[in-house]
Amino acid sequence: MNICKVLFVLFRGFFVSRSNLIIENLALRQRLTVQQRTIKRPKLKRKDRLFWAWLSQIWPDWKSTLIVVKAETVIKWHRQGFKLY
Repeated sequence: MNICKVLFVLFRGFFVSRSNLIIENLALRQRLTVQQRTIKRPKLKRKDRLFWAWLSQIWPDWKSTLIVVKAETVIKWHRQGFKLY
């Protein structure tokens, strides 16, 4: 599975411009920073809001990185959905 992820990232790198990859990486690192400093629900500080305001001006696909979810939450959602099924 890890090999597939690596191949996907390499393949994607050929078709996405370098500046878009750098901006996406920056956005993902900022999400990680927010996630690591909070326990329950991520709280955005003023500098976080300024970062996203700036990013929205230079990156057209900025909305795709806004969802901040832990893996445990996704697993819980899947289990709840399976119970309902």
